[in-house]
Amino acid sequence: LIRSLPGLRVPDANDVLFAAGEAKNLGSVSGPNRQRDLCTFCTISLDQEEVFRTKVFDKSVCPFYGEDFYFEIPRPFQCLSFYVYAKSVFQRDLPVGKVSIRKDDLCKYSGKENWFSLQTVDPNSEVQGKVHLEMRLSEVITENGSTGQHISVRIIECKELPLISGQNCDPYATVSLVGPARSDQKKTKVKKKTSNPHFEETFFFEVTRSYSRRTQFNVEEEDIEKLEIKVDLWNNENLAQDVFLGETRVPHSNVLFLLLSPIRYLLQPKGNGNKSKSDDLGSLRLKLTYIEDTVLPSACYTPLCTLLLKSPDVKPISASAAHILGDICRERYEVVLPMVRLLLHNNRFVPFVSAVAALELDNTQEANTIFRGNSLATRCIDDMMKIVGKNYLSVTLKPVIDEICESNKTCEIDPIKLKEGDNVEVNKENLQGYVQKVFSSITQSSSNCPPLMCDVFRSLRHLACKRFPGDPHVQYSAVSSFVFLRFFAVAVLSPHSFQLRSHHPDPEISRTLTLISKTIQTLGSWGSLSKKLSSFKETYMYDFFKSFQEEKCIEKVKKFLDEISSNVSKESSGLEDAVVLKEGEVQKRAQGRKPPGMKTFKKRWLRLTNRELSYHKHKGETNADRTINVKNIRAVEKVDESAFNRKNMFQVVHSEKPLYVQAGNCVEASEWLEVLSQVSRCNEGRLATFHPSNYTSGAWQCCQSLSSNAPGCKPCTTTMLANLQLDIDCDREAERIFSLLSLHFVMFVLSTDACASLAVYQGPQREPEEYSKFTIQEPKETFHTLKQLRNIMEELQRQHNSRNDVRQYGSL
Repeated sequence: LIRSLPGLRVPDANDVLFAAGEAKNLGSVSGPNRQRDLCTFCTISLDQEEVFRTKVFDKSVCPFYGEDFYFEIPRPFQCLSFYVYAKSVFQRDLPVGKVSIRKDDLCKYSGKENWFSLQTVDPNSEVQGKVHLEMRLSEVITENGSTGQHISVRIIECKELPLISGQNCDPYATVSLVGPARSDQKKTKVKKKTSNPHFEETFFFEVTRSYSRRTQFNVEEEDIEKLEIKVDLWNNENLAQDVFLGETRVPHSNVLFLLLSPIRYLLQPKGNGNKSKSDDLGSLRLKLTYIEDTVLPSACYTPLCTLLLKSPDVKPISASAAHILGDICRERYEVVLPMVRLLLHNNRFVPFVSAVAALELDNTQEANTIFRGNSLATRCIDDMMKIVGKNYLSVTLKPVIDEICESNKTCEIDPIKLKEGDNVEVNKENLQGYVQKVFSSITQSSSNCPPLMCDVFRSLRHLACKRFPGDPHVQYSAVSSFVFLRFFAVAVLSPHSFQLRSHHPDPEISRTLTLISKTIQTLGSWGSLSKKLSSFKETYMYDFFKSFQEEKCIEKVKKFLDEISSNVSKESSGLEDAVVLKEGEVQKRAQGRKPPGMKTFKKRWLRLTNRELSYHKHKGETNADRTINVKNIRAVEKVDESAFNRKNMFQVVHSEKPLYVQAGNCVEASEWLEVLSQVSRCNEGRLATFHPSNYTSGAWQCCQSLSSNAPGCKPCTTTMLANLQLDIDCDREAERIFSLLSLHFVMFVLSTDACASLAVYQGPQREPEEYSKFTIQEPKETFHTLKQLRNIMEELQRQHNSRNDVRQYGSL
């Protein structure tokens, strides 16, 4: 996200949640694959840059992928595309078809499931980027005294051209004046290794028909209509055929009406995308959630943030802005997340959630139903645990989840679902071993539990004891209902959703994880064994659970819950195993001087644990080419594209020379920067400045400093040295809150009416059904807060209206 200064155009912030459902009736592809033997997978691309791919689905023309991906879009884009490929063993993967959705159309499909027909993948239609042109029509006098027209075409630059084989292209442009009987073509110089070439070349074309000065502009109408300016972009391939990158066409008649200022044109497929009807290639079912917010300058959000951050101090809490927001938008689960992030960033989350939890407990009549519903308190704590506990989950569960997924032992114990040849006793033993490992990992992890989560659990424990003083177990159930039922058990059930696995597990592994999750939920809940056993409807689960020792498990759970919710400070033994936080294939620049004949960049497998960053020649190798202790990382920053003529570059600055790395795509680069920053931000000796380019030919290319040890010329990305290792853009979160409140303006008005009604008509009365949706304890105080919110919303809307963008694109 790039924030704009006042008066400049405000950029958009984009998030995409993509769910790849299934494909049906996939058509045949060229090659040896028979249709029924198709092994397919689906990829997701921003323009022409692949950012995600699903697992391969074996031998089906109607594959069910069932995968979902969430990512923040780190750069401008034109299209979100989905490609279906047929996997090939002996040759490159073959495209079956694609679905391409323009950015402007994403909102139409957001939040809905849709079937999309697959379109043919044509190399001449795979285009992206824009070209900046200036065209002028002028009158000239020829040698014989007649008057004609000249068109000057100035090609200034191109932006966001696609990568070719993962690298920047070598682009050039051809500029033509074409018509029924002519085609005059001129060519720019080739620009090396760039996706944003700056040409700055001007070409002149003479309109062939001329006329006497006495008959000014007496040009035949058909010439004006049929001539056009055509600009083609190509990648120079030297020994191979040049690759088409896109084109734009401007009718000659349009030149008469063009402004003198340059105009940006979106590049189009060859022939403007005109193509014959393709064969039936099948369909792809997708569910998209696309969020786009226009973020204003920081000062615009100060009143809203101030009002929300005062919420923990408002009495009663139901009259606070944050509680009102949750009430008004209760049907939209996503409204809680920006509010939680804003409160977390400003250290106001614990007092707010404590007040909200106290309000919920006041309305809870029985201790055994504590925090069971989907309330504002439970939703806030759920989101907090996902944000704050991300690394805690990875450290605690990832090693054992990886073992379960990779060992692939059969654990089915339901007699109805057993396959031929399965031994139920062996399966039960396998499942019991996995449950014991998961349970032990959880109950021995208290030293890694984030302090903020401990603060929340301690508050919940205290509030529960105060509300139900006669129940000795409620102090534990108040905590276990979150940490076991809503945190660990859910992560075991769906490891992909918590970034513990890169893909959804296959059906058999998913079944194993379901059985483990059910057992962990029961082991972690507080109560007697007889109550636990009665909660199982399935006989086979009843029999399986009897194999666990009741008192031993209860004592372990009790000890764990005491440790994460008590006032006793916990210190890590420092002996915990190294946990892989992220790994993947990258291009790494050779360190030091490059020996003759050695490639500058090499493919390597980059691996980050909570202890070290290492790179290996191949995935799975234990011996690393190089290892960097995470405590020695002094900065993690982006590298300018011009430094190596490569996109998606970042650098890891440590005690020796910087490590320069190119990620596979823009989303991967953003994720590497985030996780490396998180794991190293509390290191001693972090740098305040860095060099965004490289040191070569005796100087830093960014600032021309001659010394290789010269201090950086650009400030490092701001870090937050706190227990909560999290980057939050408060302006963006405030804008999301404003957008959601605007969408629920009707509920906002109803809430205001409800306050007015209760304030005027005191005492019991029959309220309209709509009014019962709101928690109103003090009508006057709540009305006052609503009035403040409304004034703030109206002012933000005025700010948005005054900043409407008027940028022109010739092709839109």
